[in-house]
Amino acid sequence: MLRLQTIICTFSVLFVAARADFKARNCSEVREACTGRGFGFAHVPLQEIPGEHLRVCPQGNTCCTQEMEDKFGQQSKQDFENLVDEMSHELRSTFVSRHKRFDEFFLELLENTERSLNEMFVRTYGKPYMQNAEVFENLFSELKRYYTGGNVNLEEMLNDFWSRLLERMFTLLNSQYVITEDYLECISKYTDQLKPFGDVPRKLKAQVTRAFIAARTFVQGLSVGREVAQRVSKVSSTPSCIRALTKLMYCPFCQGMPAVKACKNYCLNVMKGCLANQADLDPEWNLYIDAMLLVAQRLEGPFNIESVMEPIDVKISEAIMNMQDNSAQVSYRVFQGCGQPKPAGMTRSARGVSDVFNARFKPYSPEERPTTAAGTSLDRLVVDIKEKLKLSKKFWSNLPEAMCVEDRVTAGNTSDEECWNGHTKGRYFPEVQKDGLTNQVNNPEVGVDITRPDTFIRQQIMALRVMTNKLKNAYNGNDIYFQDSSDEGSGSGSGSGCTDVCPTEADDAATEAPVVEADRSGPVDDSNPLCAPIALPTMLALSALAFHQQWR
Repeated sequence: MLRLQTIICTFSVLFVAARADFKARNCSEVREACTGRGFGFAHVPLQEIPGEHLRVCPQGNTCCTQEMEDKFGQQSKQDFENLVDEMSHELRSTFVSRHKRFDEFFLELLENTERSLNEMFVRTYGKPYMQNAEVFENLFSELKRYYTGGNVNLEEMLNDFWSRLLERMFTLLNSQYVITEDYLECISKYTDQLKPFGDVPRKLKAQVTRAFIAARTFVQGLSVGREVAQRVSKVSSTPSCIRALTKLMYCPFCQGMPAVKACKNYCLNVMKGCLANQADLDPEWNLYIDAMLLVAQRLEGPFNIESVMEPIDVKISEAIMNMQDNSAQVSYRVFQGCGQPKPAGMTRSARGVSDVFNARFKPYSPEERPTTAAGTSLDRLVVDIKEKLKLSKKFWSNLPEAMCVEDRVTAGNTSDEECWNGHTKGRYFPEVQKDGLTNQVNNPEVGVDITRPDTFIRQQIMALRVMTNKLKNAYNGNDIYFQDSSDEGSGSGSGSGCTDVCPTEADDAATEAPVVEADRSGPVDDSNPLCAPIALPTMLALSALAFHQQWR
């Protein structure tokens, strides 16, 4: 009786084992999972079949046909590309949207400033300004051309603006003389010595060049970051990467375990191998982000283009006032250096003019700064972009980690024994590789040729390196487009040339040298009444411009 019970018990155990084995070899879950994923396979085995035909997944008993494995390979490539695109979406959208905001802001700031100056000068100067408005229009046209990437030397352009303004005003203030083209050319030689507009041109030139160099370079930097992020996010998978991805994502289907996700460390090795070249972008990317943050500091500090441009009408008006107030001295020195111009006769007299001007602009108040440009202020834009830039550091080296925390790829917090290790459900033992191409030489999951860096990625690295150099120059107030090639370290060209903290306006005023005496190479007879200019009252001086017809 005992022997019979033993036999029955043995058969019962074998029967239960057989039922369990049959259940393990059933592929119904795989069929359901494939249908749920949208796969339209012609045939999915009802039970496991021999897997000698498989080229990627384990070749034991399997629920996959050759067609299934091939389509899994295609899908894994698509899944990987989609995941990289999704993970980089916020980075790309940040650079796209912030580039658009800054660009719109700077362009609108220029337009608003030009419109404000025109309205105020028309209201204050009237017809004299309107007849000479092209001098100011050219100024803003050249500033816009520089900002939008034109080959404009800011210092030369600003010097030319003040020269043109001096010629117009000198002719005006000395309308009792015939001022020829040759005579105006002589005047330009003494501009630096005469300082007819006081210290305004020197200060404004320093402020405008620094601010515009920083603004243009920063927007260019956002454009480069946008392009690099968009290009690098479009990954190109190698055959060995696709094999590893297929094994990672879909081989559990073939093993009859479609619900089992990959072990995290296993996922990391696959992603580090597939994204090895992208990780090599990270060092240069981080240097670029640091340089962008430095220029951002300048934008909200000494190189703030908003604080420079909004009061520019007041500053130019101040320069005009200086010229008026010192017109007698300026004319006297010009006559000493360039000789006595011929009298024009009574027909050119400014007597009897009724257009009287004696207005001055009210002092500029920083509290009155408008925020109409692009609907915000530069300070708010900079605060926002600085936070975004800081978050983007180490993005490319952190990308594998970001992708492997997604529950669609890895098992997450599941026990190490309950995840897919590339062969079966169980612990993954290989060590996680470091970042970058050279560190993948012993990657156990992805075959990576470390001797052949991705040419496309290297091009993006070079683009970042060039942009970083431009940003560093902009931080110091220099525009590398106009560096003196004979002395690269001199910082000559557009920009202040300061290498640390640039001097403030107060510092500039304190260190300004006194006016240099004019060239007295042309002897003058003080007894000759024509040698001394007629000191026109300020009110009549600019009003006479309305009747002056000979302009350059």
